[in-house]
Amino acid sequence: MSIAATTGAAAPPEAGTLQRKISWTGAFWIASGVPALVLFSIGAIGATVGAPAWFVWILSIIFGFIQAFSYAEIAGLFPHKSGGASVYGAIAWVRYGKLLAPFSVWCNWLAWSPVLSIGSGLAAGYVLSILFPADAAINTWQLTLVDLGWLKSGLALRLNATFFLGAALLLVAFAIQHRGISQTAKVQVVLGVVALLPLVLIGLVPLLTGDVLAANLGPFAPLAKDEAGKVIAGSWNMAGITLMAGGLFIAAWSTYGFETAVCYTREFKDPKTDTFKAILYSGLLCIFVFTIVPISFQGVLGLGQLVTPAVVDASGTVTTPAVYDGILSADIYSGMGVASAMAGMIKGGPIVHNVIVVMLILALMLAIITSMAGSSRTLYQASVDGWLPKYLSHVNENGAPTKAMWTDLGFNLILLMMSDYVFILAISNVCYILFNFLNLNAAWMHRIDRPNWERPFKAPTWLIGMGTVLAFVNLFLLGMGADIWGAGTLVTGLVVSAAIIPVFLFRHYVTDKGQFPAAMMEDMHLKSETGAGTRAGLLPYLALALGAVVIIVARTLAVY
Repeated sequence: MSIAATTGAAAPPEAGTLQRKISWTGAFWIASGVPALVLFSIGAIGATVGAPAWFVWILSIIFGFIQAFSYAEIAGLFPHKSGGASVYGAIAWVRYGKLLAPFSVWCNWLAWSPVLSIGSGLAAGYVLSILFPADAAINTWQLTLVDLGWLKSGLALRLNATFFLGAALLLVAFAIQHRGISQTAKVQVVLGVVALLPLVLIGLVPLLTGDVLAANLGPFAPLAKDEAGKVIAGSWNMAGITLMAGGLFIAAWSTYGFETAVCYTREFKDPKTDTFKAILYSGLLCIFVFTIVPISFQGVLGLGQLVTPAVVDASGTVTTPAVYDGILSADIYSGMGVASAMAGMIKGGPIVHNVIVVMLILALMLAIITSMAGSSRTLYQASVDGWLPKYLSHVNENGAPTKAMWTDLGFNLILLMMSDYVFILAISNVCYILFNFLNLNAAWMHRIDRPNWERPFKAPTWLIGMGTVLAFVNLFLLGMGADIWGAGTLVTGLVVSAAIIPVFLFRHYVTDKGQFPAAMMEDMHLKSETGAGTRAGLLPYLALALGAVVIIVARTLAVY
């Protein structure tokens, strides 16, 4: 497919531009919101996988750390670009097909953006849990706007106190972002210290006090249920392996997220050195948190004890599921009860309990700001490069991509009305795994197509190889484990990811008359120049075909 360039001056849609104002430490503190993502799904993974849940987190963060070195290398190739790993990967794929590049960027945005709605929803729930009892009218009132039961049982768009309070928190995050990357980084330093402290305490205190019970971390067998709906230790048959795949699938959304540290390459004072340092130290922080917090959380709470047995009708069908305490309780699965449970692990009385919950609310705000900073810049760069509508390339006097931020905010206000945040997370992660696959393969594509380019950081070849293998491992987890989180998760995620097609076609063929912006042609190195080409030949297409086969085979093997 040929790619045409526009002629004439490469004038951006707006005069403003992103500014080089931070070092790797600034990006580290902005990315320090990633460890708080453990709050989003720690309960859901424990209640779904069972006793091996703590191991799921450790294995997943190891995967994420290995993959990060591929991202660090490709980010160093393009120090003048913002928007994160998907933008750098898009440069590899664009020569092999116009749609492949925007697909990667789009999936990256759809993966990161819902952190805003899920995080603000959980934070709002934590605030309400401190101020009001669970049965208070403000916690039970709800107005259903649209029934989405056709998509997933019990799913709906609704208005409640969580929505309105969550929307207010999103506006606070927006106000902080509006001041630019430098001021955002300063706020994140303060929030980071305050918000990471409770996660460290929650991880370390129970280990030091001996409250982590080895019995709660085993037996190392997937969760299963008997005919009466009672939880028992399962077997490592295909059903058990499917559960494990589902756990690793959903954990990736949190544990791989520190790759956002490379999202600010265009704003680093010294991108050659800052890029690698930012992702390395962010990764080490995540390894620490994603290891000790799940172990302590599960080691203290355990899976839980049966509170109310399941109700079974005459035909043997379970009409009302069994009710458990511990990790298997409903509020832990949804995430709304995680903060209270974690605060209880410190054993400091009511005042300390509330202080810990408040600090966890700040941890979620940290994650929201991290996501808004990264996802809005992905929209911004995608607009500059000609993938998304032109209006998204606007920045204000502080160098903040405000129109992209408003778009992020509006999209997430809709998601905030959703009644099932875990399902949103799972749909988002379908997109994330697809982005991850394209970008890990982009590392070896850049090696082949641009062998002589300067690489401020060049990962060992064996790490690039391991990253490529993990790209296909992640697709296997996607195919096998996505529908653990709802029967329509995989298909819905694929449909949502394909929504970029009409968006890109309108921008490219209607707005830009079939031509990429001149600046993008130069930046993406699409013009004929020394040292870059399509030397990979058919290999990228073979990788795509193999990836599709992996998803289909994994989906066929899955047992629910």
